[in-house]
Amino acid sequence: MKFANEKVSDIQIAYIGGGSMYWAKNLIADLALDGQLSGTIRLYDLDYRKAQNNEKLGNSVADYPETKSKWTYKAYPTLQEALSGCDFVFISILPGTFEEMESDVHAPEKYGIYQAVGDTTGPGGLLRALRTIPMYVEIAQAIERYSPDAWVFNYTNPMTLCTRTLYEVFPKIKAIGCCHEIFGVQGLLIRMLRDMEGIEGVHRDQVKVNVLGINHFTWIDQATYQNRDLLPMYRKFVDTYYESGFEHNKDAWMTNTYTAANRVKFDLFRRYGVIAAAGDRHLAEFMPPWYLKDPETVRSWKFGLTTVQSRVDKHAATELFYGKLLSGEEKLPLKTSGEEEVRQLKGLIGLEQFVTNINVPNVGQMKGIPMGAVVETNAVFAANSLRPVYAGELPMEVNNLVLQHTMNQELILKAALQKDKNLAFKAFINDPLVTIDIHDAEVLFDQMLHNTKAYLPGWNI
Repeated sequence: MKFANEKVSDIQIAYIGGGSMYWAKNLIADLALDGQLSGTIRLYDLDYRKAQNNEKLGNSVADYPETKSKWTYKAYPTLQEALSGCDFVFISILPGTFEEMESDVHAPEKYGIYQAVGDTTGPGGLLRALRTIPMYVEIAQAIERYSPDAWVFNYTNPMTLCTRTLYEVFPKIKAIGCCHEIFGVQGLLIRMLRDMEGIEGVHRDQVKVNVLGINHFTWIDQATYQNRDLLPMYRKFVDTYYESGFEHNKDAWMTNTYTAANRVKFDLFRRYGVIAAAGDRHLAEFMPPWYLKDPETVRSWKFGLTTVQSRVDKHAATELFYGKLLSGEEKLPLKTSGEEEVRQLKGLIGLEQFVTNINVPNVGQMKGIPMGAVVETNAVFAANSLRPVYAGELPMEVNNLVLQHTMNQELILKAALQKDKNLAFKAFINDPLVTIDIHDAEVLFDQMLHNTKAYLPGWNI
């Protein structure tokens, strides 16, 4: 990397999963709109053709009048070529196909187990993890061999277990798990300030929060705006909108299953006194089936069950638009995605210092959770340095909930690494959503494991 007048050139970024039609577009736009960084994005994907498509798309924005930087996109046929000599690694992969996802999300419904997302916890999250961990073992080994000093940004779910696997395989890796769920809660607090007191123009950076928990099951025990404690106002806000819910776009949850009215958040705050800081769809999956008992219960809490068919339809629409981008019929809209990868790059390069939430192993920043387990707290980004911020400890009743999932994730990791079906089943029945008869649980688990066996080499299935 070369510095010149607060600009950095020749940054080398390896992008594993570089054939993506989703996150890749956001990355291309975010990098193009920032004038301080430039370099090369080395695209690697199991489908080389898809990486070549993003090479074409990424390079096409160089001539856009609004582009402020110079990035070269280059597809590589091997992981070794993509990783060798890189400064940063981005990982954003899809572990499996829609067929496996169909089993993850919908097979449990035959037994009365409903999941709103199915990619982090619950039966679906566990099976997705079993598929993903072997892939991350290979990725970690390749990073250790070809780019051991690179900073690694993980965007794949299940976030905690993907990040945890990287450290298990390569303990000296410099990896972080990146998730935007906290940004959504900061946005909710901004809308609360406007709704409750008419305060306009608040930026997310002005809402300071203390983050504790694990990915998609995060909590906030301190929130301030201009040194003002926001929890008393949030309590009134929850009381005001507990029944009706509160959304950016009123009743959007009824037509868009990727959104919610925040009633699950509000209920958890009433029960535990701290702000549940992920989306309702994720939060509901970590709890017993209070919110996911059946579709009618889900509807009463004003969120939706995101079906795999809706994801298939979304993928088809994206594929159509993507084809138009590649043909030149459409231009890639250059607008910021709201993700923080560019700012994080700048922080680690040394252009700015800032604090944000990330997923890394616990080295004492969160009490009540075992050392080494991956937790989500704030951290300070500075020149080639990442320092977790001491977050403290959750109330015992909340910490118990988080700890249960943390220990089960450790069991899932052990089962995946040892290819141990019995351990995996124990983790399966430990999940709070799995409240069915033990024999039904065995049948369901065997069925789901069989449906994903193509991604489980060496297992006795």
